[in-house]
Amino acid sequence: MTNHKSTRIESIDILRGVVMVIMALDHVRAYFHYGSFFSNPTDLETTTPILFFTRFITHYCAPVFIFLAGTSAFLYGSKKTRSQLFKFLITRGVWLIILSVVINNFLWQFDITYSFIILQVIWAIGLCMILLSVIIFLPIKYILIIGAVLVAGHNTLDGITMQGNSFKAIVWYILHQQQFIQIGNTLFAFFYPIIPWFGLICLGYCFGILYKKDFNKSIRKKYLLILGIGATVAFFIIRGLNIYGDLVPWETQDTMAKTIMSFFKVSKYPPSLCFLLITLGPALLFLYAIESVKNKTTNFFLVFGRVPLFYYFSHIFLIHVLAIIGILIFGGNWQHMILNSDVFLNAKLINYGYSLFVVYLVWIAIIILLYFPSKMYMKYKTQNKEKWWLSYL
Repeated sequence: MTNHKSTRIESIDILRGVVMVIMALDHVRAYFHYGSFFSNPTDLETTTPILFFTRFITHYCAPVFIFLAGTSAFLYGSKKTRSQLFKFLITRGVWLIILSVVINNFLWQFDITYSFIILQVIWAIGLCMILLSVIIFLPIKYILIIGAVLVAGHNTLDGITMQGNSFKAIVWYILHQQQFIQIGNTLFAFFYPIIPWFGLICLGYCFGILYKKDFNKSIRKKYLLILGIGATVAFFIIRGLNIYGDLVPWETQDTMAKTIMSFFKVSKYPPSLCFLLITLGPALLFLYAIESVKNKTTNFFLVFGRVPLFYYFSHIFLIHVLAIIGILIFGGNWQHMILNSDVFLNAKLINYGYSLFVVYLVWIAIIILLYFPSKMYMKYKTQNKEKWWLSYL
């Protein structure tokens, strides 16, 4: 009888599961909260503390996901040859880019004309994997240096900005500048400039050393504690100095609440040094805390963490379908949930939306609805490890 017991590292999957559940909150907010399509939840002039931190808590998702993608690549490579890892990263990277452009954009927009293409986190992971495949042949210390330099130093590039649709400008949008551009009848949104994200996946790759089979557990926990506290403290020091580390400095506001929000209003597009420190630091401390924890709660999050791609696409589809129902209940035109460029350019959803309370209720419902399908798929993957294509899904 075949033993299907998983050899995956549970604490990593639990962390991934936690951030993916949190991620759904932000996506539900985007589709359901009043004015979310045309307002910024971190705008100090219009936000509230609960709305601000509803958005802030979801900042953990992308950096943790990309960091752990690097860790997973290292652990996969520890059981394969470098050539096999190279092939896997290249093919998976290309596959993720295709999924991002074709499947992910359709699920977000339901627009068969693809008039609005968003290049976001799945695209960034795919591109970063392709780049990572090129440098895995280097000694690990050089990969660590590359990652550290890109993460810590990329904010020196903040002053470089471009405009227009030239080839040079588009390359720069891919590398380090969030931008919207119109090419023909298609609107493109470059949301995840990859220089800092590539640095992060490099650091995640090196981080995988701590989870090699022969690595001492006590020493690993010591590293997790030191790195987690170090990154978190570094955030408060660098952000407090207000000289470097984020494109937008914080300012003293007319209320204490606004001042606190200003301090934590860190840049995600591209992710600043401060953004990455305050997200990765607590994430590492979380790994430290759950190293040996196993209970019903961790098992719950483990399910989502082991089927990230399945869960990601499923939750976007489900949220979008429920949003169509939501706009009908609201009394709006369901066709406005076909999110083509016309809907955005003419602000057709500017008056649509529900309270934050409803957002949280829908979020909880989404997680409950997706738990059992995700668990079934997790079991299928565990019981069919010989099927190579499952590693791409």
